[in-house]
Amino acid sequence: MGSTFNSLVGLIILALDIWAILNVLKSGAQVGIKVLWILLILLLPVLGLIIWAIAGPRGNVRI
Repeated sequence: MGSTFNSLVGLIILALDIWAILNVLKSGAQVGIKVLWILLILLLPVLGLIIWAIAGPRGNVRI
């Protein structure tokens, strides 16, 4: 049961990281800023996602 829960949490974090990276790519920020945000999200998946949610650039993504 523990490994199943951990796998599910990992998949959720991966999906959120991909969503954040897509939002960064669609934002109007400069290329260098986009690269830094993507590196932060990739190198620190959970912390980078939290920092991006608070201070990161947003794209024009319609739900």
